[in-house]
Order: sequence, then structure tokens, then C-alpha cells
Amino acid sequence: MDISLSMVAKEAHQGLDGLPMPVPHKIAKKHKKAVLFFEVEILDAKTREKLCFLDKVEPQATIAEIKNLFTKTHPQWYPARQSLRLDPKGKSLKDEDVLQKLPVGTTATLFFRDLGAQISWVTVFLTEYAGPLFIYLLFYFRVPFIYGHKYDFTSSRHTVVHLACICHSFHYIKRLLETLFVHRFSHGTMPLRNIFKNCTYYWGFAAWMAYYINHPLYTPPTYGTQQVKLALTIFVICQIGNFSIHMALRDLRPAGSKTRKIPYPTKNPFTWLFLLVSCPNYTYEVGSWIGFAIMTQCVPVALFSLVGFTQMTIWAKGKHRSYLKEFRDYPPLRMPIIPFLL
Repeated sequence: MDISLSMVAKEAHQGLDGLPMPVPHKIAKKHKKAVLFFEVEILDAKTREKLCFLDKVEPQATIAEIKNLFTKTHPQWYPARQSLRLDPKGKSLKDEDVLQKLPVGTTATLFFRDLGAQISWVTVFLTEYAGPLFIYLLFYFRVPFIYGHKYDFTSSRHTVVHLACICHSFHYIKRLLETLFVHRFSHGTMPLRNIFKNCTYYWGFAAWMAYYINHPLYTPPTYGTQQVKLALTIFVICQIGNFSIHMALRDLRPAGSKTRKIPYPTKNPFTWLFLLVSCPNYTYEVGSWIGFAIMTQCVPVALFSLVGFTQMTIWAKGKHRSYLKEFRDYPPLRMPIIPFLL
């Protein structure tokens, strides 16, 4: 009896051809992968007061997206004026930084600092450069109440004065056009308070140098035409070089991108200065004003060149350090602004 039952069971698992029939397998259920959300706590960097708590933040969320979420609870602090940091005294996080790639746990604490009212870089540059252009022309045309009524709307008899006006106007018109059509800014805005400081510098020096160069008692350079021609050559070469560098830097960054690459010389010989310095645009800029100072032999122009050189050296050193930190294969021969020296 037992033998017959086992034989029947065995035959039940065989097909008609005597082969064993396949045993059906259980279909495994697919489980959805659980998404691990982050919690983001935003504190005031100064007072440590809790400003905002964001629940269920996507791991792939960027700092820019977190800023937008923060703005919903605090509309007065729009994204451009927000600085979010991992440490109250640390550096601001970049907008493109991803939350899950930061050294934080699933509950992240960020510190907020208000950068103040912001203004676009384009607006800043247009204001800074339009002012000197307009102010210088007021002195050049000797509008009333500057030099006395007998000199109103009169013209200087010295050729170098007219040449200086052409060079000065060309420089700032070039800057305005570059701002509109060439420059690509890594940051969209800057603090509004900076525009007053920058305009004081540019507008004030423009008025100071223009007053003396266009003064009725102005005397031409000591070495006359030869000095003017040499200075004009320096000015023109440096202006072309400055524009060439700006074009080369523009081509490194696609429109709408914040990509950073090592700048290298192109086929344009004016860009070969990249072999020796990190910021040749500043080198050419300083060279232009040195040429202008030699041309006009004017103390305010020399002081403007010196102050500008000091500020641009600070900027150049900062960019040079950033290049060295970001790119391990950065050319070691380069200096920030002056070949082999500085």
C-alpha cells in the first residue's frame, strides 16, 4: 500500500514522456528601495537661533535648492543674499554643492549669514564705467563753473590733451562693451554697498585726473612728442592684450556655466603671457595706465595706477592661490601678475 502510493506520487510529477515535470517557483516580490531623506536645520551664524527646519529634503538637493526652500519661510532673504555654511565662521557653500556629498549626517545643520542687499555685477560695472567716461568729458569740454567763465567750452591747444581724452574714452567704452557682450560672471550679484565704494574710487579719480589734464595751465610732457608716442604705443598694446585675455577667458566658460578650467595661451600672441602669469588681464590693465601716466605726465594718473596695481595684485594673488588649490597640474612657472617677480 505504501509502495503503490509513492509510485503514484512519483508518476504524478512526470510528464507523458516520462520526464520529470518542472516545479513552479514562487515569484519574488519586488520591494521598492526606500529613499533616505535628510533633515536640514538652519541656524543664525551669529546668535545660533533656529531660523528654519526643513523636513524630508532629497539627498540630491543642492544648496541652491535649499536656499529656495529657506526663502519660502523667510521671503526677506532671497537666495542671492543668503550665505549658508557648515561652520559659523567658515566659507560659504557653493550653490552647486550637493547635500549628500557634504560632511553631514542625515540631520544637517547649516549656518546662515545675511549678505545684505544685492545688485547684479552687470549693473555694477555699467555704473562704475559709465561714470568716469561722462565725468572726464565734462572737464575736457570745459563746461561752465569748472575753470572760470573765460574758459567755458574752450579747447586746449595741446595735442596730448586731445589724445588723452581719446584714450581715456576708448578704455571705458571698451569696458562697457566687454561687460555687455564678453564677460561671463561666476557670481550673479554683489553686495549693494560695494557699488558706492567702487564708484567713489572710479568717479573720484576720473574727476581728479581730468581736472589737471584739461586745465588751461596744463603743460605737455617733458620729452614732448617722443614721450607721447612711446606712451601711446604702450597703451594701445596693453589694451589689445587686455581684450585678448578677456576673450580667451570667455571661451573657457560656456554660457550659463560656472565651469573653471586652467587658462592656456591660444594662437593669439597676446595670450602668450599666460605662460608666465595667472592673471595677464591685470598685467595688461596696469600697463595701460602706466602708459597713460607717461603720456600725460600727471601725478593723479600715477597715483590711480599705483592704487589700481595694489588692488589688482591682491585679486591676482587670490586667483593664483585658487588655481593652485583646485588644479594639481597647474603650471608651476606662473606668478600672479608680474612674470618671475610677483
